[in-house]
Amino acid sequence: MLSIVFNCSFVASAKRPVVSMSKIISQALDTAALQSIRMAESLQARPGLLPKSITKDGEFETSKTSWWTSGFFPGQLWYLYAYTKNSTLKYWANEYTQRVRQQMYTKNNHDVGFMIFCSFGNAYKVTGDPAYKMVIDTAAQSLSTRFLPAVGAIRSWDFSYPGKNWQYPVIIDNMMNLEMLMWASRAFHKDEFAKIAISHANKTMANHFRPDFSCYHVVSYNATTGEPEWKGNAQGYGDSSSWARGQAWALYGYTMMYRETKKPEYLKQAKNIAHFILSNPHLPADKIPYWDFNASDIPHAYRDASAGAIICSALIDLSQYVSKKLASQYLGVAETQLRALSSPNYRAKLGTNANFLLCHGVGNMPNNTEVDKPLTYADYYYIEALIRYNQYVLHKKIIE
Repeated sequence: MLSIVFNCSFVASAKRPVVSMSKIISQALDTAALQSIRMAESLQARPGLLPKSITKDGEFETSKTSWWTSGFFPGQLWYLYAYTKNSTLKYWANEYTQRVRQQMYTKNNHDVGFMIFCSFGNAYKVTGDPAYKMVIDTAAQSLSTRFLPAVGAIRSWDFSYPGKNWQYPVIIDNMMNLEMLMWASRAFHKDEFAKIAISHANKTMANHFRPDFSCYHVVSYNATTGEPEWKGNAQGYGDSSSWARGQAWALYGYTMMYRETKKPEYLKQAKNIAHFILSNPHLPADKIPYWDFNASDIPHAYRDASAGAIICSALIDLSQYVSKKLASQYLGVAETQLRALSSPNYRAKLGTNANFLLCHGVGNMPNNTEVDKPLTYADYYYIEALIRYNQYVLHKKIIE
């Protein structure tokens, strides 16, 4: 049994000299590189497994490659290799990427985008090796089989939650898998992939959002008529509440779809979602949200570092496409989030936390799993946000 040492707790802020963002980011990425190598080494003798979280009993929790989070750790390693040029990171990045290779054939859920594009997608972007590229083509083909023209969206799950009679469930998380389709459409000259992604984004925009631009987690459609039959939350506090990670997926997804298509309706949607999040009276001062914006025990509700990291990365991206005034606002929030996530309040000390980078994530509160625990996807989007800020803000590189 692996003994886990925790070293992550909320501490009162003290008056200290303000550290530059350049220093915060370089220190965070250097530490993340060391921590990630330790993580990779800890799993080298356990083939077919990837980091997931920490169990309720405090044990290091892994997943099989078929679990939706399997692509995040390989992708994290590629990000860190691109930043450090450390050959050890490149070795482990390839090793863990190959562990998820078979998931390119996944057709029984929508998460093939997370599994393959975060791993093989990052691998190809960093190395240019065509062997990685062809895996993405197969994965995009697999994902496209879940699209039903009568609905106009990609089916998320082939199961229902207890008591839910869902016919064709679509979750807001599914917006994240559209990036692989958009990329593959260009890379392989297959217009059908982009048409599917755009149809899905449009259908989600029409039915997942409330007037204030908060969103439902799940919308189930009639598979024959394409009309929505049920709207609510599987992972939020209640069906009418605003689950924080769902809002994060929505912000990231529509920002990405604008970047990929330049359709103004997607930019407008992303800005409206951002306004809901940033103007919410329940958003804490450090801008790391509670797990649900409507949780009953605010301000004592659990924070979700994963939602904070996803929002942060999305805001940095979104800042590139808006007015200077809005860009300044978005980047100001992103800076606050990165400072918070890189502080002892959220970031674990080297050698602790089972080698995960961040603490205080909330996986599935209603199911009481991964509550106030590290999450592999929290680490991934934290690294992505650090790198985006470093490239697009500190070094003024244009997002492509």
